[in-house]
Amino acid sequence: MNSAADKLTIDTPEQISLEYEIAGLGSRFMALFVDLIIQVLIIIVLWFLFFLMGISVTGLLSGESGKWAIAIAIFAVFAVQWGYFAAFEVFWKGQSPGKRQAGIRVINESGREASGYEAVARNLLRAVDALPGMYAVGAVVMFISPQNKRLGDYVAGTIVVHDRKPEEEGIFFNTKDADITGDINYVSLTATDLHVIETFLHRRLDLTYELRQRTAEKLADHFGTKCNVEKSKRPDNENFLEILVRGVRRFSRFRIPSN
Repeated sequence: MNSAADKLTIDTPEQISLEYEIAGLGSRFMALFVDLIIQVLIIIVLWFLFFLMGISVTGLLSGESGKWAIAIAIFAVFAVQWGYFAAFEVFWKGQSPGKRQAGIRVINESGREASGYEAVARNLLRAVDALPGMYAVGAVVMFISPQNKRLGDYVAGTIVVHDRKPEEEGIFFNTKDADITGDINYVSLTATDLHVIETFLHRRLDLTYELRQRTAEKLADHFGTKCNVEKSKRPDNENFLEILVRGVRRFSRFRIPSN
C-alpha cells in the first residue's frame, strides 16, 4: 500500500491499483458540523417528546420517577451522540448524513467497505478524540497524521476518503445484457471483487495495450476460476469481465453505491 500526501493507492492481489483521494481536515470538519447540527435537533425533539409524555421540570428533579426520567434522558443523549455515527456508517456503508453531504466515506485501509465492527470501533474513540472540547485531540492527531487519521481510525484500521462522483462511475460496455449467462456462479463474487473488476473496466483505456491485455487476462483467469467458468467457455477476457459485472448487477445480489 502506497500513499502520497493526499492520495491513497492500494495494490490488490489481482495487481490492480485502487486510488483514493484522502479526505482533508476541512471536508471532515464540514461533515462533522452538519452531523452535530442534526444531533442537536434530534436531542431537542427527544426532550420535547419527554415533555409531551407529561414529564415536567419538577418531575425530572424529584421522586423515583424523576430519577428514571433523568436516566432515560441521559441514555438517549448518549445514544444520539455516540450511536448516531456508528449506526449511519454501518447502514449507509461508511457515510453519515454529514459525510454524504461533504462527499466523503469511511473505508478499510485495504480499500474494502468498512465492516460493522470497524464502524463501531472507530466511533467509540470519539470520546477521546473530542477531548478536551471541539475535537481538539482528534484535530491534532489528524494534523500530524500523513493520512489525516484520528485515533478512532488508527484503532479500527479505517481511513476517510472522498467518494467517487456519479459521473466517474460510468463504464463503457462492449457487451449487452443478452450476453449474460446463467452458467456463471455469480454468488461467489464479493463486493470487493466487483469493485476490482469495475476499477479495471473504468480505467482500461488509460492503460497501455500490453498492460491492458495482461491485466485483463489475469483478472479473467482469477475470477473465472472463482466463478467455475472454464477458460474454453469464456469469451474475450474483457468481455468476460463485463459479463460478470452485468450479471451481478442484473441479478441484484448487491450493488456498489455511487454516493
